[in-house]
Amino acid sequence: MTQQSESTPTSSAASSSPVSAPPEDTDDPASSAGPGALDPRPAPPFAVPLPPPEPAEPRPLGERRRWPASFAGRLTTPLPGLRAFARFAREGSVRPGPEGLVDIPRLPYEPGPLPRVDARTVAVTWVGHASWVVRIGGLTVLTDPVWSRRILGTPARITPVGVAWDALPRVDAVVISHNHYDHLDGPTLRRLPCNTPVFVPAGLGGWFRRRRFTRVTELDWWEAAELDGVRFDFVPAHHWSKRTLTDTCRSLWGGWVLTAPDGKRVYFAGDTGYGHWFSLIGRRHPGIDLALLPIGAYDPRWWLSDVHCDPEEAVRAFQDLGARRMAPMHWATFVLSAEPVLEPLTRVRTAWEAAGLPRENLWDLPIGASRLLG
Repeated sequence: MTQQSESTPTSSAASSSPVSAPPEDTDDPASSAGPGALDPRPAPPFAVPLPPPEPAEPRPLGERRRWPASFAGRLTTPLPGLRAFARFAREGSVRPGPEGLVDIPRLPYEPGPLPRVDARTVAVTWVGHASWVVRIGGLTVLTDPVWSRRILGTPARITPVGVAWDALPRVDAVVISHNHYDHLDGPTLRRLPCNTPVFVPAGLGGWFRRRRFTRVTELDWWEAAELDGVRFDFVPAHHWSKRTLTDTCRSLWGGWVLTAPDGKRVYFAGDTGYGHWFSLIGRRHPGIDLALLPIGAYDPRWWLSDVHCDPEEAVRAFQDLGARRMAPMHWATFVLSAEPVLEPLTRVRTAWEAAGLPRENLWDLPIGASRLLG
């Protein structure tokens, strides 16, 4: 993907924070692929914008902006180098063995009709992986919509989509966390009208405009926009971006806090490892009613710990956020790593109980199921 330049001013958040590259692995200075930081070395210098003292004023919808050529300075830890890939070739496994796949028929899948809502109702429906139908403030919002049976580089999905495309109401907005193929799916997005409002990380707007989307809003971390009274805040994540051989960290990554006019809040974490951002997000956005947090694609830990939470870390992240309820996601859909397919659910339930948290606040939904916020 080629970085596009626009003629309007650079955002204040982007221009005020350095975007220097992270420390390079001396064995492979040119390496820019692979998930996670795989050498026990310190994180890059803190070169990212901290939360402003007050919530940001919403930026104009569809604003055209200039962005840095790289967001590598936002990486929490360096990307892996040659030594890491050599170790992975010796030891690594990207898929569970037959014993880890035996529970595929037991994965929770209970599709049902979407609940009826009004403008004061917040409802969520898990479509699978990181795709949700969020009904908030009278809007229907899709998160990282992937309705495809297969994505690049992985086997076909192991559970069906939880909501048929034809069963969706009119989609009022889409939020995208980052550009990895299991979160940004071209075939699914082509099903949407080109005038659908989309909210995307800094640097990703060109991808949508090339596909003729006309209402694209790009945001930096801690920035916000507003649509029909619902506020969309883009917040940091411990992750990275890459879609082609030449675009590593050329666009940003993060999560979204959606706030209804009456103050109800849903946090969609996207794809992230565990780290310091959760407590900062919780302080900037107090009173999160529901946190949609990833619990899968975590094994082997030495390879994936910096970019994917395991179930215990997801529970810690929930506590750091100060949220009221948690709904697990990013599991039971695509086989992306080596843990047994049912393990994320059993481990998150155990971690939740060990933390002494109320069982009713863990919304461990089957794919296709819905829940309403009271």
